[in-house]
Amino acid sequence: MLVTNASLEQLRIGYSAAFNRGRESVETLADKVATTVPSSTGANLYGWLGAIPGLKKWIGEREIQKVSDNAYSIANEKFELTVGVPRDDIEDDNYGVYTPMMEAMGESTALHKDERVSEAVKNGFTEKCYDGQPFFSANHQVGSITYSNKGDAKLDAESFQAARQSIMSLKNEQGQPLNIVPNVLLVPPALEKEARMILEAELINGTSNINKGLAEVVVWSQLADKPTQWYLLCTKRSLKPFIFQERRKAKFTAMTRETDENVFMRSEYLYGVDARDGVGYGFWQMAYGSTGTASSMG
Repeated sequence: MLVTNASLEQLRIGYSAAFNRGRESVETLADKVATTVPSSTGANLYGWLGAIPGLKKWIGEREIQKVSDNAYSIANEKFELTVGVPRDDIEDDNYGVYTPMMEAMGESTALHKDERVSEAVKNGFTEKCYDGQPFFSANHQVGSITYSNKGDAKLDAESFQAARQSIMSLKNEQGQPLNIVPNVLLVPPALEKEARMILEAELINGTSNINKGLAEVVVWSQLADKPTQWYLLCTKRSLKPFIFQERRKAKFTAMTRETDENVFMRSEYLYGVDARDGVGYGFWQMAYGSTGTASSMG
């Protein structure tokens, strides 16, 4: 190929199309469990995360719900992926061998949110949320009451029922039921069979399955390295249990001008994508996590 501005633009268009094909070919699951929040600064403060208030009888003046003094913050981080194409390969018509790499770059870009959110899910037993406790903790304080959204039971019908009861029994600081109903059972591939048996089987040992249809089974390959952990989530409220904070969306770009340093110094054209985002936690009340390391509820 004769290397000209026009031919380089055509090549960019072709690589961009391959990138988009890859990006669109991947099924992602992060949006099922995480709310995407736009960001315009280096970090977002979530001072409104805290107690979940309810309507109360109006006696005297209104009771003002205040933003927390200890605001929860999620910082944005930068990510990139870059592919270099030597000028010689373009001149020698070998540029087509890079098309699969551009498509793979699109696939990786699509999976970026899944990778980020799944790490937040797995790290929820140690990473802190708005109340200063780990997201999955036995010591969440609401008024004078201590609640737990953490267990260590292996996944079975009994532990599922106990986790569901735990979420549905939560109250706010005024003692009002939060009316949270979990709807997603999130599991690694190793627990798919057990999860589907609990929620999809018609009969268990010849008896009608009382758990059938109580939640949707979501199997996430990104959780495979934690094969015993499982999570029961409520994803139907305005804020899902996890937060994906988007500062700059991933965008495909190219450096192919003759005056670009990479072209002038190394005779190499660069194609890449970069993004800037953060992950964190919403209301712990919307989630229950178990390490799955014991045979009974912790």
